[in-house]
Amino acid sequence: MRIDQALAWAIHQLEGGESPSVDAKVLLANILDKSQTYLFTWPDKTLDAAQKAQFETAISRRKLGEPVAYITGKRDFWTLSLFTSPHTLIPRPDTEILVEQVLNWANQHQHNALSICDLGTGTGAIALALASELPNASVIGVDFQGDAVDLATRNAKANGITNARFVQSDWFTALEGRTFDIIVSNPPYIDETSPYLKEGDVRFEPITALTSGEHGLEDIKLITDNAPHFLNKHGLLAFEHGFDQGDDVKALLVAKGFVSVETVKDYGNNDRVTLGRWA
Repeated sequence: MRIDQALAWAIHQLEGGESPSVDAKVLLANILDKSQTYLFTWPDKTLDAAQKAQFETAISRRKLGEPVAYITGKRDFWTLSLFTSPHTLIPRPDTEILVEQVLNWANQHQHNALSICDLGTGTGAIALALASELPNASVIGVDFQGDAVDLATRNAKANGITNARFVQSDWFTALEGRTFDIIVSNPPYIDETSPYLKEGDVRFEPITALTSGEHGLEDIKLITDNAPHFLNKHGLLAFEHGFDQGDDVKALLVAKGFVSVETVKDYGNNDRVTLGRWA
């Protein structure tokens, strides 16, 4: 089977899905260990028997709804290539808004050695993106799952990032006695009754990384209540949250005593990130 024939077959198999053409190209390029440009440059190249079997299996998995990032075992985020696992959330483009806002704040408050904590680090995406852009910063990412800590550590090594480390912790439990200039988090924020949990890729992602009680605000409230104990003077607290939670998250920060609180929209013009400074 030629590359162009394989892609045509796969797109037909995935017809009716979210992005048949994109998924087919990503999966085939991954199996061939080539760029997607290669697929168009050499459409007449023939897949060997093993590659054809791998591709057919990958398309079957995708047809059942399994996320592409779990099938390939990796996902690009920011400027990084990250290994993924069913134990963690798949990094998403909207989370880059959170990284951008933290970097904007860091650049406005010039420090030679910022201390940063990423709560619920998962793949390490946020922590590693910040560490890569702020080489003089000291970044720690925490996650209550040991598998996530191992994965994030692996991603740090794979991307050559040496100023970030990862430890197992249930939010702040392993951080007592430490303070930070920035605390950042993309915590679980979906209402546990939300129909969204039965749609798309989230059906395959760990439920503990998605839901947070009624209205999805329990973990955000817990972090907000405890963050002042772990923030340096004028330190920043920044969250990613649901598209309809901006006002609620802003109110939680203001009620706790944070100042300069603002909510920033994502690429789809939805409320996505709220941040505030500890006074």
